[in-house]
Amino acid sequence: MTALPRFRARGLAAAALIGLTAVALPGCAVVAVVDTVATVAVGTVGLAASAVIGTARIAGSAIGATADAVLPGSDQ
Repeated sequence: MTALPRFRARGLAAAALIGLTAVALPGCAVVAVVDTVATVAVGTVGLAASAVIGTARIAGSAIGATADAVLPGSDQ
């Protein structure tokens, strides 16, 4: 199961929040709220990407260690 539906739901919630604030707040406040929402969204995606990259590195290290232990190699 992927995390895509969760991000889609967050995106809809963020769009609804932006829409409500655009109606309720003056221009400067809308820009500030949109900036905050965008910053949080980018930070969340960055953290998710870092977690995926870290997991791939750990898996790659484990596969490399297993291959080194199983496959015959030259000892220098």
